[in-house]
Amino acid sequence: MTRDFPVAPLDRWTLLGLWLPMTSAMAIAAGSVLWSSSEQAPRGLLFTLPFVLLVGVVLHLLLRRRRIQLEQGELKITATMFRKQVPISAIDLDKARIVDLDEHTEFKPRVKTNGFSLPAFTAGHYRLRNKARAFCLISDRARVLVLPLREGPLVLLSPEKPRELLDGLREVAASTSRR
Repeated sequence: MTRDFPVAPLDRWTLLGLWLPMTSAMAIAAGSVLWSSSEQAPRGLLFTLPFVLLVGVVLHLLLRRRRIQLEQGELKITATMFRKQVPISAIDLDKARIVDLDEHTEFKPRVKTNGFSLPAFTAGHYRLRNKARAFCLISDRARVLVLPLREGPLVLLSPEKPRELLDGLREVAASTSRR
């Protein structure tokens, strides 16, 4: 049985943080051609503008790839182009907690080791302020579920309802320990 847990919605600043630089770059490139004295548009611009637009569309589509699932005793996380599968037995659920990253700054992602970030959005592998390694899918910094693994890094998630996900993890862990 598969249970999906919706990820907290993206902040409006996230999409602005993506599209504002993209449209600015395209406007500057197009403006430089319009203000130049040559009558013919440079060939490079004919490739640059569609390429920048394509990169923006691809990144926008990647932002939509956010999923948290419980399936067959595993927590499956899709965070843009990153994926992580964690057996529930590998999670130390007694130490799991829900935090506000503004209050618990030691859990804030600090150094991106292999990740993707925009304003109010973090996905992938990071080093936290407390120097711990973590896999992150954070779209709401006020409600982050911190899942310490028994061996290895932390997992930081922003489900829409973090308590519901934590209860689901505990329920699955209890049912597998009874078997």
